[in-house]
Amino acid sequence: MGAIKILTITAIGVGILAGTGFVVYKSPAGQRFIDQRKRADDPIPVLMEPVAFGDLQRTISAPGSIEPKRLIKISSQVSAKVLALPFEEGQQVKAGDVVIRLDPQNLVAALDSAKAGLGGQEASLGGAQAALINARLNYERFQQLIETGDATKAELDAAQASYLQAKSSRQVLTHQIEQAKAQIERAQKDLDNTIITSPIDGIITSLNTEIGETVIVGTTNNPGSIIMEIADLSEMLLKAAVDEANIAPVKVGQSAKIFVNAYADRQYTGIVQRIGLKRQVAADGTGTFEVEILMDLPEGQTLYSGLSASTDIIVEHFYDAMIVPSQAVVDRRIEDLPKEVREGSDIIDLNKTFTRIVYRVVDGKTVATPVKVGPSDLTQTVITEGLSKDDILVTGPFRMLVDLKHDKAVRDQNAEEDNAEETDSESDEARNEPAQEDPQESP
Repeated sequence: MGAIKILTITAIGVGILAGTGFVVYKSPAGQRFIDQRKRADDPIPVLMEPVAFGDLQRTISAPGSIEPKRLIKISSQVSAKVLALPFEEGQQVKAGDVVIRLDPQNLVAALDSAKAGLGGQEASLGGAQAALINARLNYERFQQLIETGDATKAELDAAQASYLQAKSSRQVLTHQIEQAKAQIERAQKDLDNTIITSPIDGIITSLNTEIGETVIVGTTNNPGSIIMEIADLSEMLLKAAVDEANIAPVKVGQSAKIFVNAYADRQYTGIVQRIGLKRQVAADGTGTFEVEILMDLPEGQTLYSGLSASTDIIVEHFYDAMIVPSQAVVDRRIEDLPKEVREGSDIIDLNKTFTRIVYRVVDGKTVATPVKVGPSDLTQTVITEGLSKDDILVTGPFRMLVDLKHDKAVRDQNAEEDNAEETDSESDEARNEPAQEDPQESP
């Protein structure tokens, strides 16, 4: 009887549990749970691509600005009033064209004064020369008289002193004449500097003075004294600020791609022409080196001076290399990888925390595969070890790659989209196909 009672209670309990399970199964919460389980077991839609081979360029990127190769900043070498400016900003000039005329009045007066001073000095020189001759003859006469005893030693000494003084006076006048000639030469040069010509063929890119203003003597360190700037816009340079961490592989003669912010639809090329030897410090404290890149401009095309731009300097070429999309290469904690992956790869450095892997697709499932990578151009990355030419990789979407794991079932998203497009196309053709008439109904 006891055994029968136990069996009866057990059967009742099983029935209650079964009923409860059925109710839970049929409930909305139960259905959601089952749907989630089914979805978790479904293959994940991903983008797949085979390993590719091709050429890749390693580049160094840097910002910069466009400037003419030849830029002349014209300042005045004399202080004078501006009389004429034959050209306006933006106009073309040729070498030798007069671009500035200054008022020469004061400088003409200075030249005349210097010439008059020279005339006076030369006239005085004649008198000094005569006095020197007279003093020399007197000194020689006393030398003869002292031998015959007709002159005293004191008279001879006085004659010698007069001679030496006359000689000195003539030398002073000679130097004064040389100074007067130098003043005339300087005054003439200042007068010549009132006419300023262009040293190059170019365009006036900046004009900072108006007629009637007085210009001051300029220096390269005094921007306020610059009257105008003339630039040859047929040859332009990109002056790029290359980060000090990236400067080592940059060499003179390397090719570069140049992107000007103002012309987003254009891409220019250039050649590295000069690398600055002195480290410069940017406003944010970053150390940089100035690299000048000579731009290859199409015939007749010019660019504005000072435009912001950036460059990709090609520092290394790889030909027929194994390349994969850069986002396909992900970092994973070594301890999170399956044991067979960790122990089966010579690429993994167990002393490190992370390793780089890609996900191969084998029999519809992901296989975490450690790889060694080479240079990257931000969109593609060279793989130097870990893959073979026949491998198929998971290349996206990125949101899937972030959390993708080893041994997950996946399916090709592109293949599904292609099949869907074919099905839609067949449906459209069926709808557009004209209906066939029944032969029996034809009159």
